[in-house]
Amino acid sequence: MSTFFIILLVLSSFVLIISILMSQPSTGGMGAIEGGAQSLFGNQRKQGKEAMLANITKVSAIVFMLSAFLCNLV
Repeated sequence: MSTFFIILLVLSSFVLIISILMSQPSTGGMGAIEGGAQSLFGNQRKQGKEAMLANITKVSAIVFMLSAFLCNLV
């Protein structure tokens, strides 16, 4: 059972890294702190490829955290 969680952990980490590297930066870096609250908190909706990558990133992050937690328990 622990090998299943380890394999799931490794696969989700690869998917997470790839999805983060493929996504486009959406803020202006440190300039968003000074007054770019609109772009910092995401008032803009993502469409197409960016929306798909955002969803893949969220799902793989959740799977990564759960598999790390469960791998520690088992």
